[in-house]
Amino acid sequence: MADAQKPTINDVARLSGVSKKTVSRVINKSPLLNQATREKVESVIADLGYVPNLQARALALRRNFLIGLIHDNPNAQMVLGVQEGILDTIRSTEFALVVRPVDRHSPTLFDDIRRFIEQQRLYGVMLLPPLSERDDLAQLCRDLGCTVVRMGSARLDDDAHLVASNDRQAVSDAVAWLAELGHSRIGFVAGPEGFRSARERELGFHDGLARAGLKPDPAIMTRGTYRFESGRAAGEQLLSAPTPPTAVFSSNDEMAAGVLHAARERGLDVPEDLSIIGFDDTATAAHIWPPLTTVRWPIRAMARTAAAKLIHPSSAASEPSIFLSDLVRRASAITYPPESR
Repeated sequence: MADAQKPTINDVARLSGVSKKTVSRVINKSPLLNQATREKVESVIADLGYVPNLQARALALRRNFLIGLIHDNPNAQMVLGVQEGILDTIRSTEFALVVRPVDRHSPTLFDDIRRFIEQQRLYGVMLLPPLSERDDLAQLCRDLGCTVVRMGSARLDDDAHLVASNDRQAVSDAVAWLAELGHSRIGFVAGPEGFRSARERELGFHDGLARAGLKPDPAIMTRGTYRFESGRAAGEQLLSAPTPPTAVFSSNDEMAAGVLHAARERGLDVPEDLSIIGFDDTATAAHIWPPLTTVRWPIRAMARTAAAKLIHPSSAASEPSIFLSDLVRRASAITYPPESR
């Protein structure tokens, strides 16, 4: 009997003078409501002590209030930043986050993702790069009736289903700035093959050299895996060149930290002997010594917006799609030669 006396969404709607859909939008923090309506409904909810019956609503929708984050990304800090951004948006709503790492090289990738979506009855899915760069995976989500938003380093979809950054331009600006500091031998650590982000950042590196009137030197260019150890190996390779670089741009912070480690092992001083710039502006960048100059990738802001597009698809197209990265100047990059400062 006690259950029968619990207030329902119909009670909230009736006493507020709005529809059940409007009540649902209030509960899920929809941006489509005016403040007066929101406050009126929230007041009724508080007065009644109404608690949404998620199981009943999930049965009606044939979907759970779950956002799935699907990734195969070696950068753990990047994935953590995305999770934090999604949680920023869904906190105080009915939604919860489910994270699913997958192997993009697996022959059962499609079946794995299909099973995950169907078993969890997901409301929406966010795909991280490089999975997000595959149109067939995005289409699989849609075929299963699941809203999808893709994160990338370039435009991959229409505005309602995309959050992207301007990696190419941001890297170009960072490399051109190194040239302005007097560096003419700028080394490069590219990201792994198969990542659009790695490709965009590589194009930006070449753009930056061209803007400065510099030519790329393959002897001081190499590729890593976005992991620390690959950055350390890349640093050893670049610093072993007949004429080593005076500055290195690394395609992410973890590899940049590896380059810094390799320099220290050789007895080199950073930044006096070698300037280093990374990409992402993860916690690593601020915590190592010297603090790392890096391109800030607005991961958390992108993830917050992606989650908003997933839980409020009717207003998704009005949310921003392109997020601008900017250079965070710290102590790991200085004028060359140092005595000219």
